[in-house]
Amino acid sequence: MTALERAIVLVKAWPQPSQKYGETVCCAGVTTAGEWRRLFPIRFRHLGGPAKFNRWDLIEYRPAAPSDDTRIESRRVDEPTLRKVGTMSPASREGFFDSLIRNSVKQAAERGESLTLLRPTNLRVRWKLKSKSEIAADAARRTRTLRQGSLFDKELAQIQPCPFEIRIEFDDASGHHDMACSDWETGAAFFNLRATLGDEGALERLRITYETQYAAAGGVALALGTVKKRPQQWLLLGVLRLDETTQPILI
Repeated sequence: MTALERAIVLVKAWPQPSQKYGETVCCAGVTTAGEWRRLFPIRFRHLGGPAKFNRWDLIEYRPAAPSDDTRIESRRVDEPTLRKVGTMSPASREGFFDSLIRNSVKQAAERGESLTLLRPTNLRVRWKLKSKSEIAADAARRTRTLRQGSLFDKELAQIQPCPFEIRIEFDDASGHHDMACSDWETGAAFFNLRATLGDEGALERLRITYETQYAAAGGVALALGTVKKRPQQWLLLGVLRLDETTQPILI
């Protein structure tokens, strides 16, 4: 039997409908040995109780190599074994992830990697209101998924898609990029801030946080990953507060 593995969670994407698994959450992290892991299937309803985790939490699970995903970081998770076992302290983060930072997505691709961390420059946050047709399509997909699941998935039913598409523009060593952000924590922050600041106030607060408190202070890293069916396409998975250290970026 495969041994249990532990990883620090860096990415939880916003829940997405899946015909096979219901509502799934894309998760990625780094093992205690410093290796990337893309973990699936992680179903939303299994994130309660002992399996509930957030960014920087240490989780334990039994992994297996997937039969339908050739990306080297991907692992299928034995869901009953998944549990949170701790949290990585801010002091422990310093320098731990430096060996995973690349100067561009091009460099990561040349190394055969499908997950990476970048130190972006000229980071800018933009947003646009989704069209009525986009919102209707999101709602229809969620309705189909909820019908597949349990009637007791009340928490899942309350998770609504963000009405705005939040985008991050940035530069790396290979050029300029403009990507949609599917980060769970960004979406959750928007809804939390919206309750007191309204839509525009919440979005502006996010902009200030990412552009000034993170990027301008030298403390931002972007987590990116490729698409299984389109391995040349990179997606922005998460915006992290990860202060720079004196160690150089691997080139």
